[in-house]
This record gives sequence, C-alpha cells and structure tokens, in this order.
Amino acid sequence: MYINKLSLINFKNLPEQQIIFEPGINCFVGDNGTCKTNIIDAIYYLSMCKSAIGMSDRQCVLHGQDSFIIDGTFINDQQRREQIVCTYARGSQKVIKRNGKAYERFSDHIGFIPTVIVSPADSMLISDSAEERRKYINAFISQFDHDYLANVIRYNTALAERNKYLKIGSDEQMLLIYDMQLESAAVKIFERRREMVERLQPIVAEYYKILSGDRETVWLDYQSDLLDGSLSELLLDSRQKDCILGYTTVGVQRDDINFTIGEVPLRKYGSQGQQKSFIIALKLAQYQIIAEQTGKTPILLLDDVFDKLDESRVAELISLVSGNT
Repeated sequence: MYINKLSLINFKNLPEQQIIFEPGINCFVGDNGTCKTNIIDAIYYLSMCKSAIGMSDRQCVLHGQDSFIIDGTFINDQQRREQIVCTYARGSQKVIKRNGKAYERFSDHIGFIPTVIVSPADSMLISDSAEERRKYINAFISQFDHDYLANVIRYNTALAERNKYLKIGSDEQMLLIYDMQLESAAVKIFERRREMVERLQPIVAEYYKILSGDRETVWLDYQSDLLDGSLSELLLDSRQKDCILGYTTVGVQRDDINFTIGEVPLRKYGSQGQQKSFIIALKLAQYQIIAEQTGKTPILLLDDVFDKLDESRVAELISLVSGNT
C-alpha cells in the first residue's frame, strides 16, 4: 500500500498544502522548520487516528484557526483507491471517514492503513519509562489484532474502576468482581505480548547485525508480573497492599521490555548510534511482521532517520529500505 495524494488544511503550521506521491521511495528535503515532520505526522494521523509525537488534536490546529482537515488517497496492493479523511474542530469530536463513511469507533480503522514510523521521538522507547514501551507494543499489535486492542481497552477500563474503588472501599466481593474482569483481559494481553516479543527478537537481532556490520548483538526480553503466576493469585496476594496504597500494584499495566546490547542494558551503555540502530532494527522487524500478519505492504515513514548514524550504518539502512538486502 502507498499514499497517492495528501491534502492538508490548517494542520499544524500548514494553512493549505497538497502533495502528490509516487510508488516507491519519496523524499522530503529541506531546512529545519520547513514542515517535513508535519507532513509525515499527517500521514500517520490517517493510519492511527492520532499524532505520532503525542500532540493532542487541539494542538494540531493551525494557530488562529478552529479546525483542521487531513485528506489522503491511498492505493492498496490490489490497486484499489481508498480515501481517508480526518477532520477536527474545536469543541467537537474528531471524525475519521473511509470513502465518505464515518467510523463509529476509531479502533475499527486501526490497521486498515498499516504504517510504521521511525522518528526522533522513538528515543523515548529506550530512555523513558516502561509506559512508552507498552504504548509501542500496543500500537504495534493493534494494527493486525483487533481483539487485542479490545482487550487492552477492556483491561484499562476495569483497572481504572478498580483503582477508583480502592480509594473508597475494600469489600472483598467487589474486589473479586474487578479481579475477574482484569483476569479475563490480562491473560490474552500477556500471551499476545509475550508471543510478539519472542517473534521480534530474532528479526531485530538480524536487522541490527546488518546495520552494525555484525559488530554487536542485541536482545529483547519481555517482563511481566504474570510470568510469576496468574493475575487472580497475584491480586489476592497484593490485596492488603493495594487497599493501603489505593491503587492496583500488579498486572499487565506494569509490563516492560528490556533492551540489551551484548549483555548490558542498551539504555545505559549503548552509544547514540547504537541506540538509533536498534530502534531502526526494531521498526524494520515490526514492518516485516505487520506485512506477514496482514498480507498488506505497510507504509514506512522515516523522519530524520540518518541523524547519529555513521556512514556504514547509513549505507546499510539505504540498502535495506530500497530492498537490496
């Protein structure tokens, strides 16, 4: 799948812009502040219904305006045209339409335009908290598994309700009801995350090996409370602690993925070039798995991707992206 045309009105600092794309690789070249990242983010919006860099819909409206429109025409692998339009106005709900028909739920659109982005913001996957890595794995899996996305939504809703109750009560029967709601969703989330991390590991390692010239090895390791037992047992064991603290202290909301280079944490000991190479390898592995799972060719968005890479890694990356490796 590829994007054929993109039209923007009042999106970020672009009052009006129309771009025609060609199949294959398209490049944007220009000085800083010339809207290259904003164009990439607009394409991401049409895929994932939100900004790739954490900006709210309101923040994406051009200063002094009240709304924005993102209109994209895509060509799928069967050469069929698909028009996706995202509109937002202050004080109103965002609307996503496919070929003129609005989605009732944004989650129904996720994965229709499979997309993988590599951007400077990805450094947070390594340097920031586990929450960033959970967001990453959730967005990754959700593009080809709507049941997974539904379970994440269901789990987060039950977790919020349980935490709210823990601040005002400790009735055992009520907590057991919440525990059952969490357990049913958590098992499926845990199993899918573990499966995907295990599947990512050898692919990431191989891409990193190519990018680094086989100078280092990398590893991904999935961490979860559920590796130590069922969630129902863990919740029961932590009951007193949860009641004292007023929130749920165990569960898949604490999951993490450890990244290592050699046998040491990538976060502490990896150079900027090594960390950037790891992120690129991770995203290329994601691209490969999404393509295998969906039978679609994802859109690959690369934003300022050559920064902090030496010449040899840049050469390998260009070779990988152009399909010569």
